[in-house]
Amino acid sequence: MSGDTAGAQYVAEFIDGPLEGEFEHRILISGKPESRVGMVAAVDGLESLFWYDAIDEHHVNGQLRVRFRFDAGDSDPVEFDEDNND
Repeated sequence: MSGDTAGAQYVAEFIDGPLEGEFEHRILISGKPESRVGMVAAVDGLESLFWYDAIDEHHVNGQLRVRFRFDAGDSDPVEFDEDNND
């Protein structure tokens, strides 16, 4: 394989929900970022599926970044107890 694969990637930034503050390098599909992504993550030892929707995109140092917002209605339920978050 030849070519610049960095140009075929973007950075997904998860701004809220269970993955808040996380970043992930993802591959562009037909030259564009996804408008919706499903992410699997372990919460309290159980794997859960979380859906995120793209809300905007911008460039940082020439790299495409896309911000994603949590879709609680379509995601697996998560109970987060802020009082017991050690």
